[in-house]
Amino acid sequence: MPPEQDDAALPAVVAGVAVFKGVGALQAQHAVVVTHQPQAAEGNGVVEQLQILVGTGAFRLTDAGFAGIEAVVPEPGQGAEKQDGKRFEEGHRRKYTRRMNLHPYTTLTPDHVLDALEASGLRPDGRLLALNSYENRVYQVGMEEGPPLIVKFYRPERWSDAAILEEHAFLAELAEAEIPVVPPQPFADSSTLATHGSFRLTVFPRRGGRAPELGDPQTREWMGRFLGRIHAIGKLSAYQARPTLDIGSFGEEPRDWLVANQSVPPELFAAWKGTVDMALEGVRHAYARAGKIELLRLHGDCHLGNVLWTDDGPHFVDFDDSRMGPAIQDLWMLLSGERMEMQFQLQDVIAGYEDFCDFDRRELHLIEALRTLRLIHYAAWIARRWEDPAFPAAFPWFGTAHYWQSRILELKEQIAAMDEPPLIV
Repeated sequence: MPPEQDDAALPAVVAGVAVFKGVGALQAQHAVVVTHQPQAAEGNGVVEQLQILVGTGAFRLTDAGFAGIEAVVPEPGQGAEKQDGKRFEEGHRRKYTRRMNLHPYTTLTPDHVLDALEASGLRPDGRLLALNSYENRVYQVGMEEGPPLIVKFYRPERWSDAAILEEHAFLAELAEAEIPVVPPQPFADSSTLATHGSFRLTVFPRRGGRAPELGDPQTREWMGRFLGRIHAIGKLSAYQARPTLDIGSFGEEPRDWLVANQSVPPELFAAWKGTVDMALEGVRHAYARAGKIELLRLHGDCHLGNVLWTDDGPHFVDFDDSRMGPAIQDLWMLLSGERMEMQFQLQDVIAGYEDFCDFDRRELHLIEALRTLRLIHYAAWIARRWEDPAFPAAFPWFGTAHYWQSRILELKEQIAAMDEPPLIV
């Protein structure tokens, strides 16, 4: 906790407005939580927590019952004063008022979840288990009749209805081809997408499984066959409402967002900006070496957490990030370790893949380029979601100087990796 230096809240002058004299002397390299108990006029609620992520320009308020509050806080993006006894706002010469709104997911209570299912024609029995998911909210819900279902509440404003339904149609197409995926279960009106209040939801049958053992060459080849079957269907048509994984959407736009929102501490901004620009130049060179490549419908986020293995083999879950892109995007995340290890792993995966789908070896130039884009995109993804209360809890180190120093080092390693010859198959 920072030293307490006249940090008490002044009485609110209008309903729902809290004015803070200061937040103490904060160190720029640490994420700090400052807790106050100010008064609010007319009993509208009490501000419980002011969380400032120093140097990122991110600050959040949690309140006890009203939709939005205004607080006087320092200008985001400015570094904290490091000299003893200086206040955070010193050097800013004025205070700033910001409007804070509660994140929509704070209204997604258990009662709201159950009400949404009942309104959609289902009969939950009240048993509710929250599953691990950051982008959306996902629950296992017990039913009065039959096995539990998995219900997903989509993040508001992320996808259009058309984009969600394209994902569902792709899953149905894969299931019709007897490819082991988990398509959504229709509601009583035969649709796969329902709306309740401000949320859209989909239900899936529950499917179990374990993580695949990718240290086994036979498992890697089996995974390759599985992905080859998915991509053979993915090539048959193109998404219209879903985006394409490319340099602009996964590299340049996230970089520009982080710059515009002053997410990087000022003392590290020049080093980070120069490194990310150099990394993106390496990505462009990698794409140029690969030449014109075919784009197809992908799973899009093919990490091991989205693969469940049973005695009958693998099945994929969570096509939420499905989009157009190069085939190698769904393959490179299966690789790990040193270069020689990845070489052998990739050979096994491609051997199985080509049983069902041709693979263009020019795409091997893109492995490290796509890894680089994912690193840039991931940092911006966390920053964009910071108002979601799940994110500060899951990523408490985000925004610290150490965090951004690590990102700079990662990108420098990627710059070197993109200069190496591609893996050979």
